[in-house]
Amino acid sequence: MNIIIALLAITFTLVFYLLKYQQSYWRRRGVPHDPPSLPLGTLKEWRRTKSICEIFKPIYKQFKGTGPFCGIYFLLKPTVFVLDLELTKKILIKDFQNFQDRGVFHNETSDPLTGNLFQLDGPKWQVLRKKLSPTFTSGKMKLMFPTVVKVAHELIEVMREKTKNAPDNVLEITELQSRYTADVIGSCAFGLECNSLHNPDAEFVIMGRKALIERRHGKLIDTFIESYPSLARKLNLCSLTKEVEDFYVEIVRNTLEYREKNQVKRNDFMNILLELKNKEGATDGLSVEEIAAQAFVFLIAGFETSSTTMSFALYELAKNQEIQDRLRLEITAILREHNNECTYENIHQMKYLEQVLSETLRKYPVLPFLERYAKEEYDTGDPRYLIEKNMAVFIFTYGIHYDPEYYPDPEKFDPERFTEEEIQKRPACAWLPFGDGPRNCIGLRFGKMQALIGLALLIKHFRFSFAPQTPAELTYNKETVLLSAEHGIHLRVEALKD
Repeated sequence: MNIIIALLAITFTLVFYLLKYQQSYWRRRGVPHDPPSLPLGTLKEWRRTKSICEIFKPIYKQFKGTGPFCGIYFLLKPTVFVLDLELTKKILIKDFQNFQDRGVFHNETSDPLTGNLFQLDGPKWQVLRKKLSPTFTSGKMKLMFPTVVKVAHELIEVMREKTKNAPDNVLEITELQSRYTADVIGSCAFGLECNSLHNPDAEFVIMGRKALIERRHGKLIDTFIESYPSLARKLNLCSLTKEVEDFYVEIVRNTLEYREKNQVKRNDFMNILLELKNKEGATDGLSVEEIAAQAFVFLIAGFETSSTTMSFALYELAKNQEIQDRLRLEITAILREHNNECTYENIHQMKYLEQVLSETLRKYPVLPFLERYAKEEYDTGDPRYLIEKNMAVFIFTYGIHYDPEYYPDPEKFDPERFTEEEIQKRPACAWLPFGDGPRNCIGLRFGKMQALIGLALLIKHFRFSFAPQTPAELTYNKETVLLSAEHGIHLRVEALKD
């Protein structure tokens, strides 16, 4: 018995020192770093007491100026935390070929919806990006524009009804915005009339939320999958639940079969994917699962992101009434010139609306960081700061957006930061809500379009102000990597006369 106890003690001690050695990488390299803890590294407080931004914002502030990057740890994995904007520019644009992979988990065999443009890497990503790029041209956006406007008008109708019945005209607005974007994406990506604005329990929305929140395994395994995606793939782990996978694959299969059988054509994303499937032929065409994966990422990329951005914008406009008034004057004046119709052309004439959206995305970048992997060893000019092959690289967008060097008084909401003159004063890569370079967000035009349309009509028809339960400062959800308000956003909504 004593021998067994001794062996266990020796084993435990060896494992402990092995783990500690793994987490001494940056110390051994002489690189300034955030002291890690076992076993979560830098993520020790994530999903418990702090949001992802609350963890990394102090690190950015503490180490900026010490070098081009500092060190952090995802579990045991040493990761480069970029501090220098010039290095950010090199990683995303100039030396993109060495940093084109995100290193995000994907397992197309057992978890087919992860085989999407956002999660894939290498040659598969390159081929797919080339195929899908024509999908998001301004011409294609123009075709989808009337569909988005139609749903936005439904949002206005529902908001009017909700306002009439709400005590003191106070509404929780994030829920309504997410139902708006769900209906837009359901129509544009899946060809479905989801009707979630009128039916909050629509299955499409419920499954969309499950896709964002629920995972096939527990939190610890999920963190492992995110930190060690290649190993997780070799272990045949999955991230999405089977229920979510089956739901979206079945929707796509049924939609494709119906359209092909009845020769149905619509100005939407699904029609473009169907054309790709048939155009490429049996060998190079997209499979049903691949089409489902691309439609699915359209949902994930545009559902909560655009709706959350709209909600944050309404919060700031409620807080800054003079900005809201100026914006309303612009919107009503331009719409009046076009018979009060919202068109593709006049929405892009609303320059102040664009500035408000850009400033919202600065203060609240929904994905507050970018991830890349070094394909080969990368020399930054200082041997101490060599980035080794296969090293993970973390660009903290949120930290850049709150850096007073680029944005004086960063806590202030100020759309004037995004006049053409002010934009030209800032260095490249100081504004990264959609990333930058060849691997920027392919759907940024669509995401901005649905947010601009929704905000234009909401501000035209309603006045938003703080309610007694509206916090002076928002706190963020601790459970997710996406930025969202922890307790929703409650605002007083006053319907305006047309």
